[in-house]
Amino acid sequence: MTNLNDTQTGVLQLVFKVADDNGLLLIDLKDLRAMVQHVGENAAAYSSEYGNIAAASIGAIQRGLLTLDEQGGNIFFGEPMLDIADLMRVDSNGRAVINVLAADKLFLSPMLYSTFLLWLLSELFERLPEAGDLDQPKLVFFFDEAHLLFNNARDALIDKVEQVVRLIRSKGVGIYFVTQNPLDVPDRILGQLGNRVQHALRAFTPRDQKAVQVAAETMRANPKFDAATIIGELGVGEALVSFLDEKGRPGIVERAIIFPPASRMGPLQPEERKTLIDTSPLKAIYAEGVDRESAYEVLKGKSAANITTTAPGAIPAPAASAGGSGSRVNGVPPLTAHPHHTAPAHALGNDLLDSLQDMLTGKGGKREGVLEAAAKSAMRGAAGTVGRELGKQLLRGVLGSITR
Repeated sequence: MTNLNDTQTGVLQLVFKVADDNGLLLIDLKDLRAMVQHVGENAAAYSSEYGNIAAASIGAIQRGLLTLDEQGGNIFFGEPMLDIADLMRVDSNGRAVINVLAADKLFLSPMLYSTFLLWLLSELFERLPEAGDLDQPKLVFFFDEAHLLFNNARDALIDKVEQVVRLIRSKGVGIYFVTQNPLDVPDRILGQLGNRVQHALRAFTPRDQKAVQVAAETMRANPKFDAATIIGELGVGEALVSFLDEKGRPGIVERAIIFPPASRMGPLQPEERKTLIDTSPLKAIYAEGVDRESAYEVLKGKSAANITTTAPGAIPAPAASAGGSGSRVNGVPPLTAHPHHTAPAHALGNDLLDSLQDMLTGKGGKREGVLEAAAKSAMRGAAGTVGRELGKQLLRGVLGSITR
């Protein structure tokens, strides 16, 4: 996510390993930046045990983190962290709750946006048990403006999204990428998506004509009509649809009229959003950010009175536990258990609808562990698992989380 090369990624992984070995929590962005600075300043002391630490790599990492910081990462990462169970709630009548991520500001920060979406999918995959073939999914995601996720995306990101999209169906989670042009979604990810709804495409340029052809070819042909021709003739409310049948096979594409939504089309007014937030049962969990002792405080000497340094350049262990039931480096809710519920929870849902927007403007809480989960997710492929002893071995998950 920070556009690091393999060498720089290795150094960043080393930073996490040093933090693990010294019992330091990396909860928010300032923790990681302080940790990177410390390792760089004590490179000579750490090199013999952990490997070479080039000043150029430290600089590249800090620049990448600075970019993430400027896009709002200092607010976005931290705690409390969002519990994915809060995305799968029902109301008093047993009806599912639709959560809307207010990303009108978030999507202007492409690095943060793609980090969030990938991390969310990864956490869902790691936390949810295998569900098999359910009659209805536990959770369905619709990612609007999907091209924002893939524009100028590095291969590592696309590989990770493809991996999650391919495997997450077995967890009872459905995923839809919503975009105007099927060319916006990489072929290898498009191939993992069985259900398709294609509205009208107008072909005014060669690229438009190619997009029409691609859209038609991604659906199972119907001998009654030519899909490529029909796509340009569809009117308002019409679409070509192709869904998987009961045996998991793509159905023949059909021309259909889309049932219009029965809800209001348009954003909530500010006073409506405030009312939803104020009356939400989740406000007590997510309204206030928590900034407890972690790597930044220790490295800045705020806890020095109770610390013993064991070796030149070694990082002191925290004076006290990172805090009660919430003391884990990263829980597993994608957005994880209530002690680590995260600010993005603000923005999710009829009740969560506006809080992420508040968070992005500096009013929301913080989320523990998302920083570590997201950063390590990007380097998971090459780094393998890393552990440390804190009573129990902490194992980094396949997709970047840390579980106890």
